[in-house]
Amino acid sequence: MTPEIISLTESSAHARHGSNIGQPLTRRDGVLKVRGEARYAADNHPRGMLYAVLAVSSIARGRVTFLDIAAAKGHPGVVEIMTSANRPPLAEDPDAKTNPFMFRLDLLQNDRVRYANQSIAVVIAQTLEAATEGAALLSPRYDVLPARVGLDADESFVPAAVGVGNPSVMRRGDVEAGLAAAARRIEATYETPSQYHNAMEPHAIVAAWDGDTLSVDTPSQGMAMAQGRIAGLFGIPPANIHIRSPFLGGGFGSKGLISGPQILGILAARLVGRPVKLVLRREQMYGPVGHRAATRQRLRIGLDGDGMLTALDHHARTVTSTFDDFFEPAADASHTLYASPAISTAHEAVRIDIGTPLFMRAPGEATGSIALESAIDEAASACGMDPLDFRIKNYAEVEPISGKPFSSKALRQCYAKGAERFGWSRRPLAPRQMRDEAGMLVGWGMGSATFPALMFQAEARAVVRGDGSGVMEIGAHDMGQGAWTALAQIAADGLGLDLDQVEFRSGTSDLPDAGIAGGSAHTATAGTAIHNAGAAVIQKLSDLATGDKRSPLFGAGNAGVIARGGRLFRRDDETRSDGFAEILGRAGLAEIDARGNGTADPAAQSDYAMHAHGAVFAEVKVDPELCQIRVTRMVGAFAAGRVINPRMVRSQLFGGMIWGMSFALHEHAITDHRSGRILNANLAEYHVPVNADVPSLDVLTIEEHDPHVNALGIKGVGEIGITGSAGAVANAVWHATGVRVRRFPIRIEDLVMASPA
Repeated sequence: MTPEIISLTESSAHARHGSNIGQPLTRRDGVLKVRGEARYAADNHPRGMLYAVLAVSSIARGRVTFLDIAAAKGHPGVVEIMTSANRPPLAEDPDAKTNPFMFRLDLLQNDRVRYANQSIAVVIAQTLEAATEGAALLSPRYDVLPARVGLDADESFVPAAVGVGNPSVMRRGDVEAGLAAAARRIEATYETPSQYHNAMEPHAIVAAWDGDTLSVDTPSQGMAMAQGRIAGLFGIPPANIHIRSPFLGGGFGSKGLISGPQILGILAARLVGRPVKLVLRREQMYGPVGHRAATRQRLRIGLDGDGMLTALDHHARTVTSTFDDFFEPAADASHTLYASPAISTAHEAVRIDIGTPLFMRAPGEATGSIALESAIDEAASACGMDPLDFRIKNYAEVEPISGKPFSSKALRQCYAKGAERFGWSRRPLAPRQMRDEAGMLVGWGMGSATFPALMFQAEARAVVRGDGSGVMEIGAHDMGQGAWTALAQIAADGLGLDLDQVEFRSGTSDLPDAGIAGGSAHTATAGTAIHNAGAAVIQKLSDLATGDKRSPLFGAGNAGVIARGGRLFRRDDETRSDGFAEILGRAGLAEIDARGNGTADPAAQSDYAMHAHGAVFAEVKVDPELCQIRVTRMVGAFAAGRVINPRMVRSQLFGGMIWGMSFALHEHAITDHRSGRILNANLAEYHVPVNADVPSLDVLTIEEHDPHVNALGIKGVGEIGITGSAGAVANAVWHATGVRVRRFPIRIEDLVMASPA
């Protein structure tokens, strides 16, 4: 166990009152991060390590015809150049796909260029500076073909599936009949841009071979999946691969699957027979590690004379790479919120010269919800109704497409409590009616939030030691969301111990598989495995005690026991108890262990639609002459099941709301249509909110007990905050200005050039 992981077993700065679950404990890794003692992947420097730097393509389509290998090797610090001519062999074709979570990788398999920033060589040197200079000396030349860029670059097609196996077309009822019978119709087209993850920590790897055994330090949201992918590519058993990923400086989906540059780092280490470190520069993250694809979405909504939906049609066009398949499931956002007798969602796609789009926080829901919530707001306006009243009138009691019931009452509470906190009742119906003391136009908007309550599969191992303390082991991932704190709280309660009595081990691939930290499912999945492992080891302790005539609990098997404070108490008579240490001591055991699994209940999944819900309210101020937009206030109310750590949940919801604001007003990757390159591939020009942009944020968590999602009642909070916030900001801009902007992010020129509706 590495020192940084052991130190995470230190107790929190806050005293515990009552159970561990539900307490707003501070981060167990916080002190390490503040001191700079948290070791991220690129902080590792094994003896004899060399530095690798990628040489990447400056074109989006064509072939590499020349690399000046001699000039690069002539640099005094350069050790080796890896190209398609000398790259070590692989056991598996990197363009092969054997499962839905396997995506094609660019690993110098040929001289083709499929997108800008694709790796075309790897320079390995004694120093980072030498490797960087060697890469520049390669001076590549190309046979260039015209880049295919944008949503209209080629003929579109209907993909077989979108997202991860979702049908690309889904229908319920007769949409055309519903539109024809409608008293009012709304038809609008919305465009969202490509966006890039931009985690603080870039993708990095430190790889070292010892024969056919591989040691890897790399940020990963799914160590077991990475282990399996590496094993297949190199033809070695997964057990031969040890991945350490104790800390991630953000992931947002981009580190869920191991990427081509990380594999190239492993190949470089094999080529030179020494440990190698490879870290992507910021601009190199725009291409090979996934992104959110651009979309064009058309929504058609039919309304009867009472403001009820008669039809909802959501069609999305998106893009993918020329060589692989991932399709942003934007239209699927219309499956879960609003009741309509007829609903249709459909997708089409265009292949262009980009790196393959992949999962980016709230894939589909983020892009789809800003269009849906804007269209719903337009529908409310067309009916002369308050947007909140319209949503309450049309919200779904059951999931519209499947007909399965879900906790829709929670959404009603989010609407009510969020609106009260925000002061929504004072909102005038018409736009351009409010100004502040400085003459700025003021607008109020809202959006509904939803995200599926997902679960994957995980395993955990629980141990009770002879001194009465406990250990919980699980190969979980913490991207900064506080997972190690929340999971340790679940572990302590599952073991019936105080938090400072539990050693929580995580962050390495030799521990039980925690599944993937994605889909806002990690706490539910890993937490359920931890809970079940704790229950299993407590059951073993109970069996020892109740079967031991020397124990005060002898014969209590039918009555049952409760674990608390390192002791087992007879359920029907708590004056009779036995300590963990005493039970093991009498049995002559140094420790006792058990494993537990976390997975979704198939029966519950079949019978219920599972979602977290929320409502976000936003205030913007717009300069009436310059049209500069400022978000000044946001209130979010969210019902997301059982809250393990209110402090961490609040932080996650804040992050989602900020990202929603960023979606509406800031983020936009700009592509040069001549070269296919991203022009703003840096944090200076790829705009994300900074402290000066962040408004007053307020979050309410609505108490919710959903017994169907899992044993602990946990739902995810990482992504739901985005889904209502982007639409809330966009709708607030309309309310301030009277201008409906349907291209995001909203720009000053969109308001300057438009006249109020």
